[in-house]
Amino acid sequence: MGFNIPKRISAGIINSLQAGVVPRVGLEYVAVGRKREIETVLRDLELVSQGAAAFRFVTGRYGSGKSFFLQAIRNFAMEKDFLVADADLSPEKRLSGSGNQGLETYRELMERLSTRVRPDGGALESALQKWISAVKTDLIKEGIPPDAAAFDSLTETRIFETLTEMEDHAHGYDFAAVVAAYCRSYAKGDEEKKRAALRWLRGEYATKTEARSFLPVGEIVTDENWYEYIRLFAAFSSKVGYQGFLVFIDECVNLYKITNRQSRENNYEKLLAMFNDVMQGKASNLGLYLAGTPQFIEDERRGLSSYAALKSRLGDNRFVREGYADSGSPVIRLDQLTREEIYVLLERLAGIHAEHFDYPPALGERELLAFMDLEFSVPGAGEFITPREITRDFLGLLNILHDDPSANFDTLIKRENFASPSGRDGMYANFEL
Repeated sequence: MGFNIPKRISAGIINSLQAGVVPRVGLEYVAVGRKREIETVLRDLELVSQGAAAFRFVTGRYGSGKSFFLQAIRNFAMEKDFLVADADLSPEKRLSGSGNQGLETYRELMERLSTRVRPDGGALESALQKWISAVKTDLIKEGIPPDAAAFDSLTETRIFETLTEMEDHAHGYDFAAVVAAYCRSYAKGDEEKKRAALRWLRGEYATKTEARSFLPVGEIVTDENWYEYIRLFAAFSSKVGYQGFLVFIDECVNLYKITNRQSRENNYEKLLAMFNDVMQGKASNLGLYLAGTPQFIEDERRGLSSYAALKSRLGDNRFVREGYADSGSPVIRLDQLTREEIYVLLERLAGIHAEHFDYPPALGERELLAFMDLEFSVPGAGEFITPREITRDFLGLLNILHDDPSANFDTLIKRENFASPSGRDGMYANFEL
């Protein structure tokens, strides 16, 4: 199977999967299954591009592919010209907190703001400059040459017309004023004022007084209002040439782990406000995707189900049974990959590994099936083994076979040679959600 993958991409795929993390690039080479779930999100994207909003929770056990799923959607959305941003929650980054943890999440989202031409983050300034260039290009297409006396004033007028529309949104006046300040300083080459505007948009000012010393604003981004600015970015994105704004927040289990009940419920209250805002149609051109374990969703002591208003909104459709899914549900549950899908995944990994290290593929159908039989022979594996464990084991096996000419596949996969060094025997049988 030939892939013709650039070495930097195949190296990223192999290194990331061996480390148990999701590659930022090259996911299309190893993505398998999830057809129904992907179709659900693609319908969301179509609606978001038309001015609607979407909110989904993505849930599955550790290693089940939540982060992979989010990353795949993120990459696809960039190719379709969406503005995207992603962040991982942690004790320092939440939705709300007395130590500005919500603001820290916003700052990470702005740092990781990405577009098709800037897929690795840091796209805020390039997105603004792209818009300014597009305005100038439109004027040129209308027959106004760049050296015309009125060209610059017409450019500024067009920009201000768009920004005036933003003033109707909550916090829109300050947002428009800051973007206008950036556009003026960009035209004049005023680097200090440009930096000040970008700092404000990234939520980097600690006080209003500090911000006012550089910009004509009355507010700054704070822990209380940061979501309103996400909503502003979404509305703005559609006005400056993007299909919309998608936000991906992973590791939401960290909200479940908050030990202080009041702090945890404050985060759930913020989440409820965001959910209601989207579902009631108050946001436009915005997609929010949050990923967490089943505990985060279902636990009635500390999970979302412990918060009555969220539990009532996230409950399953009573008609849903195994093998069926409600595409309108706010919760996307990632089921286990089928044996057939896992086989395809292993086949692709074997091909990528062989191509990257430049050797003829050594494993065929017999070997792949034998490897799968071994993986699923561990007690409880049929229910609890995840793609993360399978890919790590398989790439480790490929490394040994490639590095040591004396290594023999049939010897390596004997049951007695598997799992004992890391104590994996029986681990799935005792797995706790």
